[in-house]
Amino acid sequence: MIAESANRVAKHTSPTVNERIRLETERRIAYFTDHPDEIGARLRELDAEWDIERTLATGSSTLTLTGLLLGFGVNRKWLLLALGVQAFYMQHAMQGWCPPLPVFRSMGSRTQYEIEQERYALKAIRGDFTDASTAESALSAARE
Repeated sequence: MIAESANRVAKHTSPTVNERIRLETERRIAYFTDHPDEIGARLRELDAEWDIERTLATGSSTLTLTGLLLGFGVNRKWLLLALGVQAFYMQHAMQGWCPPLPVFRSMGSRTQYEIEQERYALKAIRGDFTDASTAESALSAARE
């Protein structure tokens, strides 16, 4: 079964973890409502934040390369590590779940969509979208 891309990770995350991530995002947005002068710095932090997809891709690549190196250099049984990791990564791509997902999500790793929600809320607080009365001006504001 292939899951919809937009919310496949959240659907495979426990409701408690999703709620904690949502509340933490809302807490930050509330803080920056009272401290708008700090929004620029927070936006730069969001630019550097790794989303769950990047985290999983990096972990998958690292473990796969390790399995390949050990498989060809030490013992061919290590190739099973590379095979297993890539099977789970494919499962994640298709369904939105893989074994490390609950761990990373419980540590607060967010989806790109969740990060973007915070980003656009902060930009709205800062007033970036005050001239978004037309599609062209809204697109221009979003690009900035």
